[in-house]
Amino acid sequence: MPKIDFWYDYSSSYSYLAASRIEPLAKAAGVAVQWRPFLLGPVFKVVGLNASPAEVFPIKGRYAWRDMERQTLRLGLPKFKLPEPFPTHSLLAARTALVLSDADRPAFSRAVYQAEFGDGREIGDRALIADILKRLGHDADAVLAATGEQATKDRLRAQTEEAVRLGMFGAPTFVAEDGEMFWGNDRLEQALEWASGSRPK
Repeated sequence: MPKIDFWYDYSSSYSYLAASRIEPLAKAAGVAVQWRPFLLGPVFKVVGLNASPAEVFPIKGRYAWRDMERQTLRLGLPKFKLPEPFPTHSLLAARTALVLSDADRPAFSRAVYQAEFGDGREIGDRALIADILKRLGHDADAVLAATGEQATKDRLRAQTEEAVRLGMFGAPTFVAEDGEMFWGNDRLEQALEWASGSRPK
């Protein structure tokens, strides 16, 4: 089965949209998805930004939040709520996702996004992450303890460095097995077409 890497940061609102859509679309396309959490902060620094684009360009931020309201309504998701503070602190969620198995990572990721952009919660809150883990049937204490281990920290760092090496500048980003890269929730369908081989010749 062809595969595609889904790169996302938990502070990315458009990654929330992609996370809510990718699995049924990928199944229909016959493409396996590898969920790859990473941190946008280091990526932004490489491209010359010291903050998120929504902060650097407030007019773009205002548009994005209104667009998120439209998109969540269109997709039947809970009404968009911008968490306070924003950008949220995504480090703990990203480390937690990497402690979990590949099979468990999608459900956890969707639950984090729901709490963040559906309920307006601060996902840097350890108690919130623990509650999500418990609701999904995980040993929250064991998983959270593992997030502090050096191996977990190194894995997230390596994953973020790989994103930089691949030339990413935002999230969500989708990378096919041949290295073809697609950026943005609105490119998800095209990314899956490319990955499946159903692309223009």
